[in-house]
Amino acid sequence: MQHGKVDPVLARGLCCLKQRIAAAAIPSSRIDETLNLATWNIREFGQRARSEAAIHYLAEIMGQFDLISLIELKEDLSDLQRVLAILGPDWRVVYSGVVPDPGGNGERFAFVYDRRAVTFNGLAAVAIPPRQRRGREYVLAEGMWWRLPYLASFRSGNFDFVVMAVHIRWGEHEADRLGELSMLAQWLDDFRRSEQSVDEDLIVLGDFNIPSRDSPLFAALTRYGLQVPQAMIGDGFGSNLARDKRYDQILQYPSAVYPDSFADRGGVLDFHLGDAFINELFDPAHFGPMSKARYTRELSDHLPVWIQIRTDNDAAQLQQLIR
Repeated sequence: MQHGKVDPVLARGLCCLKQRIAAAAIPSSRIDETLNLATWNIREFGQRARSEAAIHYLAEIMGQFDLISLIELKEDLSDLQRVLAILGPDWRVVYSGVVPDPGGNGERFAFVYDRRAVTFNGLAAVAIPPRQRRGREYVLAEGMWWRLPYLASFRSGNFDFVVMAVHIRWGEHEADRLGELSMLAQWLDDFRRSEQSVDEDLIVLGDFNIPSRDSPLFAALTRYGLQVPQAMIGDGFGSNLARDKRYDQILQYPSAVYPDSFADRGGVLDFHLGDAFINELFDPAHFGPMSKARYTRELSDHLPVWIQIRTDNDAAQLQQLIR
């Protein structure tokens, strides 16, 4: 991490943030053995320039992981480049194009990764719903996602995998999300059975706008076998600042070849703790009054969700050859 020579106010804020990160108990990853994977909806990232303090805080949080899916990244990548400069020269990014209409909210997806731990394998694409021929034309059969999911292939250690980032529409009612989630479930099931799927291991993550695992929306998403990793089953995985909604998820299809890819560690990095602690990061004597709305546009209104993956599967490969 290359924070450089920062002023005392920012230094105090970084020390406070590091304490919150330490409390999250994120295990260190080991090259060719484990990988720390996260997804984070950073509110309107690139919509307007963030303060220098916020850029340092974002970098400090991202630097806890080896591969991070960013949701709500906007067209302007200037702030992302500022973050990458602090993360250092070994960090890279793969990102999608922007959906320019209001439905897409001017958003794109990105995968930010540490090339010392992760290699980009070459596949990067948006998910296109199936089309049907009508006369001389091919048209969408069931409609379109408001934001096209983005997928890319990576390798870490001996573990090759495809990761897909998703941001499901909010809508006026929860039922408005059902169509997109159902279409996503069907698309994923078709994709993993097709020749397009370059790797058996498929991880789906992002902001699904599903309030809980008891919701009918969650049932629609998981009807073809997507699962929450065992390490993330429980009540402590709320990803909104109040920690009572599971909008952000990391899901997997169980692998018959490498069933133990997911380690027994996962969680939420709570950089917020509560509204009463905002001033510890943004001293009002320096930053002025920090409203909740302003705060969420400096950091975010979502918390990062993470999981650790085992990437050393030599033993599993050898057993598969024997079988």
